[in-house]
Amino acid sequence: MTSKRLALEEIARDALIQRGFLPEFPKNALEQLESIHTPAQEHKEVKDLRHFLWISIDNEDSKDLDQLTYAEANRLYVAIADVDAVVKKGTPIDAFAAHNTTSIYTPTKVFPMLPLKLSNNLTSLNEHCDRCAIVIEVSIAEDGKFDLAAIYHALVHNKAKLNYPCVGAWLEHAICKKPIPSIAGLHEQLALQDRLAQKIQEYRNRQGALEFAEMQLQPILVNGIPVSLEQQERNRAHKLIENSMIAANVAVTCYLKQAHHATLRRVVKTPKRWDRILAIAKNVGETLPTQPEPKALRQFLLKQQKEAPLQFPDLSLAIIKLLGRGEYVLGIPGKPSPGHFDLAEHEYTHATAPNRRFPDLIMQRLLKCALLQRQAIYTNEELAQLAFHCTEKEDDASKIERQLTKCAAAFVLQKELGREFQAMVTGVTPRGTWVRLQTPPVEGKLIKSQQGLDVGDFIKVKLVHVDVRHGHIDFTRLS
Repeated sequence: MTSKRLALEEIARDALIQRGFLPEFPKNALEQLESIHTPAQEHKEVKDLRHFLWISIDNEDSKDLDQLTYAEANRLYVAIADVDAVVKKGTPIDAFAAHNTTSIYTPTKVFPMLPLKLSNNLTSLNEHCDRCAIVIEVSIAEDGKFDLAAIYHALVHNKAKLNYPCVGAWLEHAICKKPIPSIAGLHEQLALQDRLAQKIQEYRNRQGALEFAEMQLQPILVNGIPVSLEQQERNRAHKLIENSMIAANVAVTCYLKQAHHATLRRVVKTPKRWDRILAIAKNVGETLPTQPEPKALRQFLLKQQKEAPLQFPDLSLAIIKLLGRGEYVLGIPGKPSPGHFDLAEHEYTHATAPNRRFPDLIMQRLLKCALLQRQAIYTNEELAQLAFHCTEKEDDASKIERQLTKCAAAFVLQKELGREFQAMVTGVTPRGTWVRLQTPPVEGKLIKSQQGLDVGDFIKVKLVHVDVRHGHIDFTRLS
């Protein structure tokens, strides 16, 4: 391992500590881990669904597999890893997970929420392994409307570990660099899951779900050292999983609501900066309603995507910034929820990634209480406090991940000092003004001539300073 890679890992570790995260598991958690040897199966009465052609689709390097999918003609099955069977509330490992609340992914190191022995092995739905999972059945009508059908424990078996680039290329072009495993019925299963996901998407479109061109900067590493920057784009495989998980998450919320159990909701409230969204629309000759309306915003975005595809990623980023961040809130049966503005969903939660997000593990425990007709394991007061804490730590984790991506980007951009770029303003706060380059999509701070700018403005900038240690990338505005 090189000193440069070690330096980036040290920066990441320091960033975690500065924001109140624990970078290593404490002694009592490691002692608990030593006593765990096999995947748990708590319930004797479980369905045996190992004959289903279950598959996982995730990132190429993912090892913490939270969910599997399987489809029939008008029904989608989503199997979720039963993490709670191994990690019980109040145990040392649970206390660590409750503190950090999420796995943190930096370019050179992952800081997992659960020990790798669990998240990558015993609680992961690994290929060619039998696992006990919570299965969510969702019925899908011809118009794409999806509804809860059933939830229960079942034995499952991951027949094929697939990844987004390969599945996306196969769905979009019928070819991919690495061949899909030659398993009987696998191609037909993928095609069916894709059709159901597209039906769900069409229904969600009619409800006003927003579509963005999201770009993610991916540092390319050689021996742990950033050498270049690539732009990650989403494909049809991402949409397949996204729509499947949205349907499963809504189903979990509905199940708990019907059982009169409190929930941890995932919401994006009505945007406070709708006035700036109106101004951005006006700049391109469009008019939006004076009050926030997701269906109208969706139509505006679709029109801009068609008429100005090259500018659409920048427009998407500006709108995302102005809509505001997601957060967790306590959901009480019979009381209205703010809903999720971006997804146009009123009954939404996070419940499908319990290996890497603590809110999902909380929801799994609440769901199992309802399934077994037990009293809820958390009080409403506990859930409200956890909602606030999880939102706060998720925001901190996102800042760390952005910072470390910037550290890697600063490392690569050292050789570009003095170069001029086209950029878009992505943030204006009392602390400063931020811009993102069009190519590569790197974000940095504008340190000169920022007066009169607002989110969504396009300007020309010069790269004047980089600080790898702190992830600072500074620009000046050119006339």
